Amino acid sequence: MKVAVLSFAHVHAAAYLTLLRDLPGVEVIGSDPDTALAAPGETRGRAFAEGHGVRYAETYEEAFAWGPDAVIVCSENARHRPLVELAAAHRVDVLCEKPLATTVADGEAMVAACRAAGVRLAVAFPVRFSPAYAAVKRAVAAGDTGRVLTVSGANNGHMPTRARRWFADPELAGGGALMDHTVHIADLLDDLFAARAVEVYAQTNNLLYEGEVTAETSGLVTVVYDNDTVATIDCSWSHPRSHPAWGGLEMTLVGEHATLEMDAFDQKVHGHSERHGRALELPFGVDLDAAMLRAFLYGPGPDGMAVADGEGGLRTLRIVAAAYASARTGAPVAVAGT
Repeated sequence: MKVAVLSFAHVHAAAYLTLLRDLPGVEVIGSDPDTALAAPGETRGRAFAEGHGVRYAETYEEAFAWGPDAVIVCSENARHRPLVELAAAHRVDVLCEKPLATTVADGEAMVAACRAAGVRLAVAFPVRFSPAYAAVKRAVAAGDTGRVLTVSGANNGHMPTRARRWFADPELAGGGALMDHTVHIADLLDDLFAARAVEVYAQTNNLLYEGEVTAETSGLVTVVYDNDTVATIDCSWSHPRSHPAWGGLEMTLVGEHATLEMDAFDQKVHGHSERHGRALELPFGVDLDAAMLRAFLYGPGPDGMAVADGEGGLRTLRIVAAAYASARTGAPVAVAGT
């Protein structure tokens, strides 16, 4: 199987190249010609590919001429649409980094293009492959919780500008922390419920890293679903730079009969380094990116979890769009398309 990674702008491109390179029966090529907006000091292009031991194509057309069976889009958020539409034009299945796009109109166009071409459009939401989430999903499906009344979720992390500056550029990223981190928990709830989001209320601010970036660095999003479940999502870039972990995702679900708590990334040994004078976290267990890539390339694994499709990615994008509208107006906003 041949897989092309298009653009190395996203921080996950490195992991995808390495995982694909090491998958038996998979050939991988990378292409990253759009590096003009990369910040000084960021490694991109051929040097990045060679550093990860993969073949490099100078242009996207050269990558498609190689004949890939699938492509992974890792560009800046605002550049997702043209690359997804290019994949559709070449009749190649595509996994697009999250969020699907920066505008609902772009997301709708991407879904329509792939549907018309008869190709799969998947969205990179690896957290749904967490064993912790699988346990929550089983418990809710079995009725152990009863009806889920509320969900409190937090997807916090470092501000990602140390790796890629564009994440805090509203033009390229579509926003800041709200755009970056709301979608993971929104995707889990999209998978968990048959319900759909109907209303969003959000507040954002720039108190964290004020003066360093113009995008919002903190946010709290409240989502009301048509099954009357109310969810809150803390989407802030609130981990200090000295924190040993890049980020994390936690959820508490309160049901009629039981309360469930999950931590998607706490498969770690926690300790302290006397040499470095700081806390340490040593991860083990499931590689969520690897599980997602296998599901995209070969289909659902033993737990039955599939990659999020374009329609799901569009639903989460509509939540984000409503959240930005609410943050601007200070009032609840209806979710379009529900």
